[in-house]
Amino acid sequence: MEGAVLCAANHAPLTPLSFLERSALVYPDRPAVLAAAGDAPPRTWRETRARCLRLAAALAGLGVQRRHVVAVFAQNVPAMCELHFAVPMAGAVICALNSRLDAAMASVLLRHSEARVLFVDAALLGVAREALRLLSDAGATPPAVVLIRELLDGCDDGSTSSFSGATGTVYEYEALVSGGGSPEFAVRWPEDENEPIALNYTSGTTSRPKGVIYTHRGAYLNSLASVLLNDMPSMPVYLWTVPMFHCNGWCMAWGVAAQGGTNVCLRKVTGAAIFDAVSRHGVTHMGGAPTVLGMIVHAAPEERRPLPAGRKVAVMTGGAPPPPAVLFRMEELGFLVIHSYGLTETYGPATVCTWKPEWDALPADERAAIKSRQGLHHLGLEVDVKDPATMRSVPADGATMGEVMFRGNTVMSGYYKDAAATAEALAGGWFRSGDLAVRVPGDGYVKIRDRSKDIIISGGENISTIEVEAALFAHPAVAEAAVVGRPDEHWGETPCAFVVAKKGERVEPEEVVAFCRGRLPRYMAPRTVVVVEELPKTATGKVQKFALRDKAKAMGSLSTSNKNGRALQREKNAICVGGGGLSLLYMGKSKG
Repeated sequence: MEGAVLCAANHAPLTPLSFLERSALVYPDRPAVLAAAGDAPPRTWRETRARCLRLAAALAGLGVQRRHVVAVFAQNVPAMCELHFAVPMAGAVICALNSRLDAAMASVLLRHSEARVLFVDAALLGVAREALRLLSDAGATPPAVVLIRELLDGCDDGSTSSFSGATGTVYEYEALVSGGGSPEFAVRWPEDENEPIALNYTSGTTSRPKGVIYTHRGAYLNSLASVLLNDMPSMPVYLWTVPMFHCNGWCMAWGVAAQGGTNVCLRKVTGAAIFDAVSRHGVTHMGGAPTVLGMIVHAAPEERRPLPAGRKVAVMTGGAPPPPAVLFRMEELGFLVIHSYGLTETYGPATVCTWKPEWDALPADERAAIKSRQGLHHLGLEVDVKDPATMRSVPADGATMGEVMFRGNTVMSGYYKDAAATAEALAGGWFRSGDLAVRVPGDGYVKIRDRSKDIIISGGENISTIEVEAALFAHPAVAEAAVVGRPDEHWGETPCAFVVAKKGERVEPEEVVAFCRGRLPRYMAPRTVVVVEELPKTATGKVQKFALRDKAKAMGSLSTSNKNGRALQREKNAICVGGGGLSLLYMGKSKG
């Protein structure tokens, strides 16, 4: 309108860095970051801001400039919280790597990201050292290394004292914080809110890494949306059971600062550790995959601690829908479960099964069925279920399937160095998730039916069946292979491989598992191997994975079959030996 202007007085680029600035002013002496275990005093928001400024100054002193990538290979330690602010304060892009990566994949992602600096958790020193060696052998310039020596929760530091032979000069984290830079460092604020703030890899791969680019604007908006999704008031106490490398902790690495909350860092997530942290630190909120919920409900009586009196602990979960029995038990123990759904490309949680008061009076099984739905979008974007060919919305009839699609301010900017994949994912003005779903009659809530790309979600980690199948096909005795998810009470689901041997060859399931573990991160390798004479196929030769899923589902939960130690199950034409987290089967002609 006439008279309107855009100027410094009424416009500034949105960035979650502003959350730290405000909390340091409003909550200067409130606890900001602490370790769940041990007796170390918490760092206040004033101290945290000063440390982040000095660390940003130190990064600038190491030659880090705007849009340079700074990688972090660490578990949920206090330094991880600080780096989510210090790296972008230096104008750089934080790339938090999956702490479960093996050396080969870590080296591929370091090379693809062109990281200038790598912060390494001392507990992951061995993997990092080998990754840097592989990087050098490939002719790439290794990044400068900063060692984080925060060994918490009983970690043994006997082998983490040095980084000799891995790269050039190695810096020490606390030394950089204390003497590496000035606390008066001028923050390199984004000149444009659409500048990148983070680079998150969807999964480690040796073929086609997909690095998802987050902006300051998107991170700012999704952080606030996550705070709302979590029903988070001011000064919450957030227990870090979500890996901070995963979508920057579902953007809560910044969101907790927005509310002046306390970050309780937990390196090793177990049922006992969760109960202890909740009781000792007055935890109000936490999150995690259904695996984390399973740890809570299956904790031994002696591991449990009383929850803070008079209120429930809010737990946001994502990934595979939690089993009804787990939801019932969580409620009995005093936890309020909030079911969400999202992808790396949507900055983490994008929808939530928003609860309505009228559902409180429903029977327990109906409440669980409702809570297992993915729900509707949060305030930062829009969700729809569409026919991917016509782009028409499917009716809310609970039967017509379509592809889940998103558009809005918290959808990624694109895939790093992959314009073709970006164009494909964002074709038609919507981000195409690849997940198939229906809309439920009445409220239109989204309920996922299948994953068009056959992704397996195990313990909150996305596992591409294509990558696992590629490893299986490399086995000299394997002619055909197909991978699906097998239900697992603990992990949600785990990879189950169906393989056909080459003519004249014999495939030993145990050897196949070992073969895959030598080529994939342990969590991606099959835990069940089924040897079959042939794979079910359509008339056009495509593998009927729905039939294989039915077979895997009929086997039951791997965790359940292994719960009491080594189990022996004999079927008509199958031998199942379960133990040590594996299930090895031969299905076909009887071998006697």
